[in-house]
Amino acid sequence: MNLNFNFFMNDAVEAARQEIVEAGYIQLTTPDDVDKAFATSGTTLVMVNSVCGCAGGIARPAASYSVKQGVRPDQLVTVFAGQDKEATEHARSYFTGYPPSSPSFALMKDGEIQMMVQRHEIEGHEPMEVVNKLIEAFNTYCK
Repeated sequence: MNLNFNFFMNDAVEAARQEIVEAGYIQLTTPDDVDKAFATSGTTLVMVNSVCGCAGGIARPAASYSVKQGVRPDQLVTVFAGQDKEATEHARSYFTGYPPSSPSFALMKDGEIQMMVQRHEIEGHEPMEVVNKLIEAFNTYCK
């Protein structure tokens, strides 16, 4: 059996991208995209996407569900770790005080980091636990 790993990964990446875009997030694929999005006034939820199991089984479903529950950020954006490397690295430069983590969520307000939900708060947790953390942050910072 001959498995073309790159072909398989391209399909997985495309499905992960499509899922988050369908949830209403705008893809940031360059450092300029990141700067423009983070310069927007108001609140911005950044989902650092990946192809790992906890991204597909917990983080992306939480990203979709949480923004349909009352108070929500003004802007929803995503960078893709391991794929859009320069954009992801640049976005992480704004997340001062937090180590790189994917998947993860960063809530920004007027270009400043307010809080993060990191991989260790996603992996091994129920999707609703992540949803509740996000909703609590929205209620605190997005009023």
